Amino acid sequence: MPTHTPKLAAFPKAFMQALCKDGTMSVSEWIELASKLDIQGLEWYAGFLEMADESNWSRFRKQVEDHGKVIPMMCCSPDFTHPDAAFREQEIAKQKRWIEMTHALGGSYCRVLSGQRRPELTIDEGVTYAVDSIQACLPFAADRGITLIIENHYKDDFWEYPEFAQKMDVFCQIVDRIDHPHFGVNYDPSNTYLAGEDPIELLRRVSHRVVTMHASDRYLIEGTLEDLRREEGGAVGYAKRLSHGEIGKGLNDYDAIFSELKRVGFGGWISIEDGVDGMDQLARSVEFLKQKIAQHWP
Repeated sequence: MPTHTPKLAAFPKAFMQALCKDGTMSVSEWIELASKLDIQGLEWYAGFLEMADESNWSRFRKQVEDHGKVIPMMCCSPDFTHPDAAFREQEIAKQKRWIEMTHALGGSYCRVLSGQRRPELTIDEGVTYAVDSIQACLPFAADRGITLIIENHYKDDFWEYPEFAQKMDVFCQIVDRIDHPHFGVNYDPSNTYLAGEDPIELLRRVSHRVVTMHASDRYLIEGTLEDLRREEGGAVGYAKRLSHGEIGKGLNDYDAIFSELKRVGFGGWISIEDGVDGMDQLARSVEFLKQKIAQHWP
């Protein structure tokens, strides 16, 4: 099957507090920093403080495109597993707003999640709530040419509980139940470690559905992967054992990941969630991924 060469985007992992909480960095400053990287796009986040003002949407798009780059994908965190139907309706309305935002920025992909793993929720209930809510958003997305991408996620920064679909089996249940041309998977290998599971095993189960990817890396500060797996859901391990690191220097096997993606004809966007130690680290991660892409997509 014909395969396009994957394109690289960057996400402001190191500056989320500054861009979304205390306003100490402007979105324009992030655009200027990221535009110096040898990448084709900037992944957006719906929660940037300045995105609350709709008049900024076209301005930011122009600023990015003036640098010869695009905004391919939007990162947002709907919470579709709340037992209250009225709450879920509000989350569906929020997701539609984020789809509009993605469309206004010229993007093609908008993230969805399942929601929080509330203790009172059964697997069947949670899967049904998540699937029904995502399906309620799909016609709206399709009308605007937007593909909804579900990520194997750990936990939104502002959530009380971890991701409902953190475990591979639950995630795959949701993916398998939604068959729509405007729905796919945003694969994040690092998050699989936080579930105490194998990222390559997950990838093989969903690779035919992967349309975008988050590239990051994690390394163990202490202990072993077995220690991590013994900790419930990896939730404890997130804070104590695992740390974000430079891509190519951590636990992820990018040769195995890219071999499988190439095998299924993947040619989508890979967004780099890295740079927690600064822009130099992000630039090195870009170089590593460019070399790996050249190797696997010659």
